[in-house]
Amino acid sequence: MKSACAGAGTRSLERAGGDVRYSAHPVKILFLSQRIPYPPNRGDKITTWRLIERMRRTHEVVVVAFAHDEADLQAAEALRGKGIPTTAIPYRDKWKKLTSLPLLATGTPLTLGVYGSRALQAAVDDQIASCDMAYAYSSSMGAFLEKHRDKPRVMHFGELDSDKWRQYAERTSFPMSWVYGRECRTLLAFERRIAAAFTDNVLCTPLEQAVFRRDIPGPRSTVLRNGVDLAYFAPRPEAREAGHIVFTGVMNYFPNSDGCLWFVRDILPLIRREHPNARFTIVGSHPTNEISSLGRVEGVTVTGFVPDTRVYLSRAAVSVAPLRIARGIQNKVLEAMAMGLPVVGTTCATQGVDGSAERDYQVRDDAPGIARAVSDLLADTQAADELGRRARAFVEQNYDWEVVFDPLDEILARCLNAR
Repeated sequence: MKSACAGAGTRSLERAGGDVRYSAHPVKILFLSQRIPYPPNRGDKITTWRLIERMRRTHEVVVVAFAHDEADLQAAEALRGKGIPTTAIPYRDKWKKLTSLPLLATGTPLTLGVYGSRALQAAVDDQIASCDMAYAYSSSMGAFLEKHRDKPRVMHFGELDSDKWRQYAERTSFPMSWVYGRECRTLLAFERRIAAAFTDNVLCTPLEQAVFRRDIPGPRSTVLRNGVDLAYFAPRPEAREAGHIVFTGVMNYFPNSDGCLWFVRDILPLIRREHPNARFTIVGSHPTNEISSLGRVEGVTVTGFVPDTRVYLSRAAVSVAPLRIARGIQNKVLEAMAMGLPVVGTTCATQGVDGSAERDYQVRDDAPGIARAVSDLLADTQAADELGRRARAFVEQNYDWEVVFDPLDEILARCLNAR
């Protein structure tokens, strides 16, 4: 039954006799994330903000997170303005990576050094006493809750980092392949420990859950998929520009940079043989020097940060996701599909979306195959439009945030019942 204060967003969920019921008492959740979970302008922030927004409908939420720059500090202030108590711990990425290097001589994952922080641990220790439960987004944040075994805790793996480092090791050469392989092994041992200690573990796709159950057998796990804002990412077919190919994503993230380098070097030249005016736009913040240099290639534009990716998605004729390293749901794929764009992606990029190849998007894993698929879509606008319409219909049916987050209430209720 709804409480009298439900309109204020303070009712909570608990279990009673196996059924979910509402409690008149507010439940307070401590939420931890690697970055200030606002604004929703990159993959992890999209998910963390949506989680908080959904939780706040029935619970109180307190945030502790790292602030990577001045924009994050301003975002923390914006969250406080929304009535969400937020502790922002300043974070210097390059410095933390440098000071973590001595861990290579130990059995500790570098990740725990890069994201280790006495200040953040102190903030968690200070806040958790007044909270009913905690929710950690990413395993590195779960480390700050290890000692608080008296509290129900949810470990939300944004991605299984150990498996990500395994893929990195397979894609790179020595010495980085050794570093990545070591990180995979040491982090997997940590993930096993943390997963066993938490009340529930959340994965973003059935495929991630299958890997979790293979590598970390035993602990409870639940799938909670990402969604897409269907009203915000709405089709604008009238803005399409012939021959325009787009990629969106944070560009200092290795899978994104690796995919774009591959596309420009090995795939785009094949497309331009048939479509000399074809052009490729790389849209995303923090481009590496190597990515920025691609802007000197004929037909390639590197935008850097843009306030609204829809401007570029609406102008494109085709969206590509040439990722050779990936596992979870790719927001870039969902957003392009939501805007009615035909998408050509690799198996890695599309496997978390749970759609059907050729019906909802096209899947190719080699350079000639991707070039052929993109070229055909650029040449046949009717086929491209039909694929885009099917893509939009698919995400409408399967990836509305209200639908994909239905299991969240059950996860929180189960966690609260563990008290």
